[in-house]
Amino acid sequence: MDEEDLERVARRYWLDRVTMDVVAREEGVSRSTVSRMLEAARARGVVRISVEPVHGRAPALASALHERFGVDAVVAPVPRDVTDLARLEAVAAATGALLGELMGSGLVLGVAWGTTTSAVARHLVARSSVDAHVVQLNGAANTRSSGVGYAGEVVERFGAAWGAEVHQFPVPAFFDAVATRRAMWRERSVRGVLAVQQRCDIALFGVGTVAAGVPSRVYTAGYLTDADRLSLVEEHVVGDVCTVFLRADGSWQGVPLNARSSGPPPPALRRIPRRVCAVAGTGKVPALAAALAAGLVTDLVVDGTTARRLLAHR
Repeated sequence: MDEEDLERVARRYWLDRVTMDVVAREEGVSRSTVSRMLEAARARGVVRISVEPVHGRAPALASALHERFGVDAVVAPVPRDVTDLARLEAVAAATGALLGELMGSGLVLGVAWGTTTSAVARHLVARSSVDAHVVQLNGAANTRSSGVGYAGEVVERFGAAWGAEVHQFPVPAFFDAVATRRAMWRERSVRGVLAVQQRCDIALFGVGTVAAGVPSRVYTAGYLTDADRLSLVEEHVVGDVCTVFLRADGSWQGVPLNARSSGPPPPALRRIPRRVCAVAGTGKVPALAAALAAGLVTDLVVDGTTARRLLAHR
């Protein structure tokens, strides 16, 4: 691709804040081609985007994370002796500031529910927008509850902050059978939400792991059976992104539970141009390293202690 074409498309998308659909019509190409051009613009250094969070910077750590993992990083400065909850709130505040810079009129934000994204929702700065959308990326129902109240509240907060239209995803986090998932994916109501997910310009998610100081909700709120947990151990799973489970090397294929998950698999997630991952706590480092190995992250928000542990992780 010619770098002048990449620059023109990047300016329209990131600076003029028009949607990929609009850029595609202007360029006479498909939306997927625009997505590839935006990724190429970042990869070739045609465009570099940085956000200076109001809560401070740790430029040396951010630079080291970019150098090693190729991500744009925001490091929330947090004293080393604070609690895991305080660490989470600092990362959530920095993530809210970043999203305030990224989100705008005509854009679609996909949100994966969880402990971290719920915290981020409490730190959003209200601003008006036109034709903005927020869509839930993974279902939340389980054997204990519908999950609608929890996940719905999370995505509704994002919608309310920007006056965006909210698209909830009222399906189970994990289906009992692969055939049931396939059947549900043929339903018009579900296809409508999936279509909005495919239009995402930005995705927001954390990483889940049972070892975190602040436990990930998917591991504590009735989503997994004993048989599920045993299967994850047998598959050497270290964590999940959007309720899709990853091994340490970033692989996800062949993990039985993933075939029943309602979350977007890595290939679908990677098609979203900006993928913001917010992580607080050193217990999440193995899962975060797996997400980075899978190429799921373009923008990372992390606390300083976790950043240092990630850089030392092998």
